[in-house]
Amino acid sequence: MKTIKAENPAIVSEIRVVLGDEIAAGTVLLVTELMKMQHEIRADESGVVTALHVSPGDELRGGEPLVSLEPGEVSLQVKQQEQGLRLEFSEFEARMAGLADSSRSQAVAKRQQNGGRTARENIEDLFDPGSFTEYGALAVAAQRTKRPLVDLQSRTQGDGIICGTGTVNGRAVAAMAVDYMVLAGTQGYNHHRKMDRLIERAGRDDLPIVLFAEGGGGRPNDYDVAPLVVAGLNVPSFRNFAAHRGPKIGIAAGMCFAGNAAMFGLCNVRIATDNSWIGMGGPAMIEGGGLGSVKPQEIGPSETQKANGVIDLLRQDEAGAVAAAKALLGLSAAKACPQETAPVIPLRSVVPADRSRAYDMRQAIEALADADSFLELRRDFGQGMITGFVRIKGQAYGILANNPLHLGGAIDAPAGDKGARFLQLCDAWGLPVVTLCDTPGFMVGPAIEETGQVAHISRLFLAGAHFGQPLVTVILRKAYGLGAMAMAGGGFDRPHYCCAWPTGEVGAMGLEGAVKLGHRDHLAAISDPVAREAEYQRLVAELYQNGSALNAASLLEFDAVIDPALTREEIARVIAASGPTIPSDRYVDAW
Repeated sequence: MKTIKAENPAIVSEIRVVLGDEIAAGTVLLVTELMKMQHEIRADESGVVTALHVSPGDELRGGEPLVSLEPGEVSLQVKQQEQGLRLEFSEFEARMAGLADSSRSQAVAKRQQNGGRTARENIEDLFDPGSFTEYGALAVAAQRTKRPLVDLQSRTQGDGIICGTGTVNGRAVAAMAVDYMVLAGTQGYNHHRKMDRLIERAGRDDLPIVLFAEGGGGRPNDYDVAPLVVAGLNVPSFRNFAAHRGPKIGIAAGMCFAGNAAMFGLCNVRIATDNSWIGMGGPAMIEGGGLGSVKPQEIGPSETQKANGVIDLLRQDEAGAVAAAKALLGLSAAKACPQETAPVIPLRSVVPADRSRAYDMRQAIEALADADSFLELRRDFGQGMITGFVRIKGQAYGILANNPLHLGGAIDAPAGDKGARFLQLCDAWGLPVVTLCDTPGFMVGPAIEETGQVAHISRLFLAGAHFGQPLVTVILRKAYGLGAMAMAGGGFDRPHYCCAWPTGEVGAMGLEGAVKLGHRDHLAAISDPVAREAEYQRLVAELYQNGSALNAASLLEFDAVIDPALTREEIARVIAASGPTIPSDRYVDAW
């Protein structure tokens, strides 16, 4: 027999057991009160209650017997009852379980049948295991005045967006994933409040934000706030996201219209899946504007958006899109990656011996970069310019290169826009840039000027003039006129290092054009066509010799002529001596 005694003076306020009760260790036997504070007296071992020595209201002085019990084993059922959760914990667990994908098996099955993933699956794939902290998970749609709360909790989890922070390969990152299974991904009142909270949180520590955008725009039936608003335009989310200084990476899959498309458009790098449709207006908005009835699949398919420059990176599915986002987020860790994988294409063989023969600039990039490190952006837009990221000896760089396979490397309006925005991006992300120059200059002609060539091309000079990171320019072959200057950030004196391969050639304009223009009368005076052609070729060769890399470098047109095989080492040395990179505060254009 074991008797539990009073330890201190008190008043017995409540008896929790009766004679004969089986009790488990830890069970509350009675409650006493002292100085208006209640104290629980618990059993320190299991057994059966054999005697109750006090009653409610008894005054204790200390040392009095309270309860006697016979120690012994009790049934498993008794243990479970005593160890059961209190009501508030049971409710908590039920609410949290309702947020899991398993609580919406039918909706999940439908997405999987369509080849998609859930918002939580994407979040889980993006973040390091166990690192994600969610914000605002228990929010529901602002419709409590019209719908039962239990219905909102089971159908509008998180008000349609998952927000939180964590690490991606060790780097702190914030993410917002629209949950299309909640009201078709529409943006509600609490949905926006959660976004604003996360953007503010990410802004404190300059965290990158990854946005999974899917669904429509504003939700008109959030009844709790609808009577208090007219148009619902007092929403700061778009401005807050646009103003965020940290990297913004967007991933669009499925239908992405209106407000979701606007948020996607604000991202520095926009990734989309093959199975995506992106547009500023969805079917309802189009029909409401009197523009006809269209299907969602007719609006902004990925094939259209990759060609017009809206999509920076196109991937087959969400898994590929998340992998691309991780690669982009890993760029900041470049200097912590000492390992390198040497390229397999010999750099000396990239440029053909015949100066009039085109070649693939992407092979030059692959030859320059660490193996498998080239991540190209906007491949199908502005094809005269190649932009992307590489690693050279482990260090991450932006790469900006002319494409001799498109217009001979001449720069047209789309190429100018593409190159300028890429310089802004690298500046904002604090990445040094290597430009590979092989251009006859800007594209010219009456039809070209109809595209606004003057303004579009000027963007390259503006972006170069304001670019604040280390810049290295390598002239592979042609470097003519204003186009070559733009590729060097505005002039050959602008880069930290401007060099050429022995195959390089420079001039105020294309050599052939310069001869035809500067020697027009001289050539016209030669009546014999054969002799005229011979004289023309002699003058071109003379200009070529004068503008050859070796001669131009001897006259200090640029800094050096280098062995192509040593280009990687030259770049690495220059960047090592250029000091730390500091991300710019300037914003990145959507275009």
